[in-house]
Amino acid sequence: MSLAGLRDRLGPGSAVRTSLARDLPASFVVFLVALPLCMGIAIASGVPPERGLITGLVGGIAVGLIAGSPLQVSGPAAGLAVIVYGFVQAHGLDALGPVLVVAGLVQLAAGALRIGGWFRAISPAVVHGMLAGIGILILLAQVHVLTDAMPQASGLDNLVAIPAAFFDFVTGAGDRPGAVLVGGATIAAMIAWERLRPKRLRLLPGALIGVLAGSLVAGLGGLAVKRVVVPDAIFSGLALPNPEAWARLAEAEIVMMALVIAVIASAESLLSAAAVDRMHHGPRTRFDRELGAQGIGNLICGLLGALPMTGVIVRSSANVQAGAVTRAATVMHGLWILAFLVALPWLLALVPTASLAGILVVTGWRLASPVHGLHLRARYGWTTAAIWFATMATVVAVDLLSGVLTGLALSLAQTLPSLRKGRLRIEHAAAPEVPGVPELRLSGAATFLQLPTLTAALERTPIGGEVRLGTEDLAAIDHTCLEMIGDWASRRMAAGTRVAVVGGSGLPHDRLAAAVAAPAQ
Repeated sequence: MSLAGLRDRLGPGSAVRTSLARDLPASFVVFLVALPLCMGIAIASGVPPERGLITGLVGGIAVGLIAGSPLQVSGPAAGLAVIVYGFVQAHGLDALGPVLVVAGLVQLAAGALRIGGWFRAISPAVVHGMLAGIGILILLAQVHVLTDAMPQASGLDNLVAIPAAFFDFVTGAGDRPGAVLVGGATIAAMIAWERLRPKRLRLLPGALIGVLAGSLVAGLGGLAVKRVVVPDAIFSGLALPNPEAWARLAEAEIVMMALVIAVIASAESLLSAAAVDRMHHGPRTRFDRELGAQGIGNLICGLLGALPMTGVIVRSSANVQAGAVTRAATVMHGLWILAFLVALPWLLALVPTASLAGILVVTGWRLASPVHGLHLRARYGWTTAAIWFATMATVVAVDLLSGVLTGLALSLAQTLPSLRKGRLRIEHAAAPEVPGVPELRLSGAATFLQLPTLTAALERTPIGGEVRLGTEDLAAIDHTCLEMIGDWASRRMAAGTRVAVVGGSGLPHDRLAAAVAAPAQ
């Protein structure tokens, strides 16, 4: 490239400088969001807080460089905290490393086999039910951490132990009232800031304000509450798994845990990536590449002894809202975490654990919100809402894997009557009455089992002008396909495409027309 060409490329109006001007401040915003969440999720998982920060660092730098979703941010996820906590309590922290290595290899293989798109076929009722159940489990566990007590291994045990925790609080055992005061100040400051913050400071995250408020209450009040324990050398605990830990991969329970983490982390990452796609109009997610990138991230975390990672919606949405336009913002947020760990680790020791618990109480409350269940009931009926509820209840009462399997089994049972109406067929044609307008004619039953095929057909339609969906021979369509089509229609209409549902009548036609007119939420 000539000197003049280089000057033009890097000049004031260049795309490089323009994107950097947006990515750099966005990266710092995401760093401020990630910092308290990484520590809080680590503590909720029963591991030292620096392990969560290491996962955030790997998710930012390693995964950010190769991710298939450029604006998605990866790191430790609240959704996995519950099962990691139970695993660590039962098998020890050393056993987690090999589990993550195997989980990462499974994700890499899944990406290479191009099955990333199949994770999008998981019913929204199952996904939101799983997240609601996780939210309840987080709430039940963090109620105890708010009083500087240790949570129990299961949600039901935590529920049973709440009266005893309340008694300890009333009698003033330890400094339980001080811990509750710190956690309450964190929750109040976080919620108040998110509702009342000035426009100029809208990008300053509520979680950070909450931690600052809780730390100030503890410090200025001289409260003897538990604080984050930081090792003298923060990277000293990182080491390759020892031979004894690798040998445990011969145990069926250990291998099963690796598969559970691989499946849940993959589903959460790819569903988060699909949600991020709805927030911007830049490059779409390459799902198989994203799945492989998550696998590499979990493999590295396993070798370092850190937490499992997923793509996370809170940090990703903060990234988009802060104006990020390329993957540089994600990578730089990881570099901010690295700089913090090297230069300012002593700041972590000032943070009360009750303050981090306060952040997770708010996170759990939002995950457990019945809004998604009510949305599913209003749009798709009581049967779909019942799948959401059954998934949630089983996650809380039994475990995460049982809840997801219950939801998937019920989703399949809901689909069986539709399958008798014939397999989905998709025909690409031109609209007979409007020459040149492409029409996708759907016939048979559209269910989550055909979602990857339907998704690929929709994505091949041209952008701009008009696209028609013909429903004359469409016999049935389930809520998973309706949610996906609603998302696709929303993105296409934002890009200037007119989407019309034509032909046919009856319930499938009406539901599809409603999904296109009022896209998935």
